Amino acid sequence: MFETEEREGGKESFSGSIEHIIYCNEENGYAICSFSTDGGDLVTIVGTLPYVAEGEHMTLTGSWVHNPKYGRQFKVERFEKQLPADVDSILRYLASGAIKGVGAKTAIKIVDEFGEDTFEVIEKHPEWLAQISGISKKKALEISGNFRAEAGMRSTMMFFREYFGPATTVKIYKKWGADAVEIAKENPYVLCDMIDGIGFEKADAMAAKLSIDPACESRIMSGMKYLLSHNAAKNGHICLPLDKLIEGTAQMLSVSIEKSESAYKSLVAAGRVRYSIFDGTTYVYTKEAYDAETFTANKLVVLDNLCPKIGYEDIERFISREEKRSGIEYAPLQRQAIKEALDSGVMILTGGPGTGKTTVVRALLGIFESMDMKVALAAPTGRAAKRMSEATSCEAKTIHRLLEMEYSDGENAIFMRDERNFLDESIIIIDEASMIDCFLASSLLKAVKPGSRIILIGDADQLPSVGAGNVLRDLISSGRFATVCLRTIFRQAEKSLIVTNSHAINDGICPNLTAKDNDFFFMPRESDREIAMTIADLCKNRLPRKYGADTVQKIQVITPSRRGEGGTDNLNLILKESLNPAEKGKKEYKHKERVFRVGDRVMQTKNNYELEWESAYRSGLGVFNGDIGIVKDIDKSEQYILIAFDDRNVIYDFSLLDDIDHAYAITVHKSQGSEYPIVIIPMYACPPMLMTRNLLYTAVTRAEKMVILVGKEEYVRKMVENNRQSMRYTGLAKRLLPFE
Repeated sequence: MFETEEREGGKESFSGSIEHIIYCNEENGYAICSFSTDGGDLVTIVGTLPYVAEGEHMTLTGSWVHNPKYGRQFKVERFEKQLPADVDSILRYLASGAIKGVGAKTAIKIVDEFGEDTFEVIEKHPEWLAQISGISKKKALEISGNFRAEAGMRSTMMFFREYFGPATTVKIYKKWGADAVEIAKENPYVLCDMIDGIGFEKADAMAAKLSIDPACESRIMSGMKYLLSHNAAKNGHICLPLDKLIEGTAQMLSVSIEKSESAYKSLVAAGRVRYSIFDGTTYVYTKEAYDAETFTANKLVVLDNLCPKIGYEDIERFISREEKRSGIEYAPLQRQAIKEALDSGVMILTGGPGTGKTTVVRALLGIFESMDMKVALAAPTGRAAKRMSEATSCEAKTIHRLLEMEYSDGENAIFMRDERNFLDESIIIIDEASMIDCFLASSLLKAVKPGSRIILIGDADQLPSVGAGNVLRDLISSGRFATVCLRTIFRQAEKSLIVTNSHAINDGICPNLTAKDNDFFFMPRESDREIAMTIADLCKNRLPRKYGADTVQKIQVITPSRRGEGGTDNLNLILKESLNPAEKGKKEYKHKERVFRVGDRVMQTKNNYELEWESAYRSGLGVFNGDIGIVKDIDKSEQYILIAFDDRNVIYDFSLLDDIDHAYAITVHKSQGSEYPIVIIPMYACPPMLMTRNLLYTAVTRAEKMVILVGKEEYVRKMVENNRQSMRYTGLAKRLLPFE
């Protein structure tokens, strides 16, 4: 292998020239090239290589990756371009079309005439080019101008490489061209508003290196917008009270309240933030959040008002016919739910486990089918959609798939279904609606054509969405739309302690912890270490011994926190070594501090829209936050791990393993939208903000057949008694109140 220079973090660096461009995307600069190293080796390089040209000499920094189709490639993360110096390379560079206006024949003439001085002539003496046959004075000036533009791009890439990767720099150059450097030097914070992927922290670090005044208004304005966005992403707030925003910005940036207030007024004047006044308090939004919330409120009202009405007698006839067909006599609240769904443009159905929500959905599907109405079933996550499909015997999709999500630059989701391309279905039924944040709700509603019905099903007592907003709870609290809450636990479900204890927890009553012959068990343990060891013993020995070896794959440990001996970090280490220990011949690979081994249960921890997957029937793109799979193979020579997610196989290059975590134990938040046959929950001392009733309720309701609590009874009681709800600043409910 040719020599490379070892860089920080295991990166490699080497120099050479572009031999052949195999593929190049002019929009984002992504390219695949044959690259001849200075040592004479020919390798394949991939990455964001904007305006690359054959013959160009470059120094590359990156790492080796394995492509399942094309084999070993060098993934470029940083690069430096140098203009070719020898005559042959200059000729290849010009002949490749790198300079607009210069083709292969013209390149030969220019290089024959000026040799190694070619670039100096083009840049500084364009009139000399007009001496060559076929090049007019006008064309000579155009060639020189295009060459200088290429030089401007090169200097832009060189300037920004200290701060951003090539892909981001391409966006900057496309926005401002050769002026990009001067614009960024004058006000780095403009990058936050104009360029996707550049946040306040990156721009602020750049500004500090450029010695920008830390009290300048552009910094305070940008910091204020960051505070709004950060609170949406981390704390679920769609907006913030003005006084908290002013004070928070001043404190975060170490500036005066007066400067913070001035920056706010400038943001409002420029239309970069919006505000609404509710009950005498001013709430401030980013423009995107304001637009999402106001659109959601307005579209729901329109759907509710425009829904075609069905006569009372027809509704009664439909319900009676469906009862006869299914052999089920619907309970009064179920009957009411069906009526409301048939009579309303927007209807909300809530209720805990065992209250018959699925029975209502099945009834509605039968009635809508008899009316020849097209129905779409969807849920926020793949697991929830799969469960919905199994319960209804009809296809259910993720909301993202329903909206036909495509991908931009591997970062931003673009929905092909929107207000210009409505969904075909006139009935939209969404399960696990408590997981829908305000931005996803807005995207979904854009795709719903006026006159359609939308039915939201969920459990408002579970944890709110990970993203900003509190959509389901806000819609219910507004009282604006038909809402039915199923409360009766049906006879069959009454036999399940999972069901009855879930409702007890939700009502603030300590669950029955003494049963020994049902589906809900409590195992008292004193110390956190005892709790962890007992969980490992349950997973490895006791449960498989009683229920069969395949039980191991049916168990999911769900814990409130990542930290502590009962948290995911520690439990994953213990369970991994207990359930999947190292063995001779079993493949494994150490990535930083974690060891991945064939047979490990793992989870994708962030959305990756570019990852390819294959199943027995089809292929596609995208693996999403919370997807759980099993490591099936590890190939160190080709540097990849094969992971099976349900029916999809995905090849992970080693460079992508930062986005994979072990999933023998997961947090309650990560478990939302999923169900597991057996759930084990450690009851140990967690941070107070996690010791809440709705967190315990959410964890328990993830179980299909068995729940086992392991730990101290006092922590169970503390969680049940703590009805603290995570407060979120939103305006959706207030926008829906009458006369607002």
